[in-house]
Amino acid sequence: MLKFVVPGLSVLSLLAAGAAVAQTQDGPIVTGNRSGETADALKTREAIAYARPLPRGAPSADYPLVAWCDALVTGHADLGETLTSRAPEDVELVRLGRLEAQDFRSALAAAAPRQSAASKAEAEQAVAAVKAQWAPLMANPDAEARSQSFGLFFGLPGRCEHAARRLRDNITTPPATLESVGIN
Repeated sequence: MLKFVVPGLSVLSLLAAGAAVAQTQDGPIVTGNRSGETADALKTREAIAYARPLPRGAPSADYPLVAWCDALVTGHADLGETLTSRAPEDVELVRLGRLEAQDFRSALAAAAPRQSAASKAEAEQAVAAVKAQWAPLMANPDAEARSQSFGLFFGLPGRCEHAARRLRDNITTPPATLESVGIN
């Protein structure tokens, strides 16, 4: 499996930035060496990811954010599957997007029993808002316009990865801050 060490970037961010992906890749690109990553290194990546501003419309709480991230990457993959002519890298983006969405859904499923009704409602609203953004692109009969829209998706905030990990592992302490990891 390929491993890229890029703090705060998601799989699709790496691909959009032009990172090469081997055809043998069989899962999401690991953006940190999980097997040998120190707790301090993970904490630093988390602090960087949480310090970056979120895009407009993104929820700030972890559970609704992960639902929002899942809806974004799923919508992108769905749009990619409507393309009439797909380059090999488009096919790979769709495949990796589906794997990333699967990861987000597993985190949401693990955390769902611990969520309040308000958190679940915020997640549902976030998903509905994202689906509403993808809907006109999906419905566009112009294949070239859909292809251009597919190419404009630059990936997810790196915070999505950390929020999903925090949900999956039931981490309830506040995320690391830049100051707490010695970054000014």
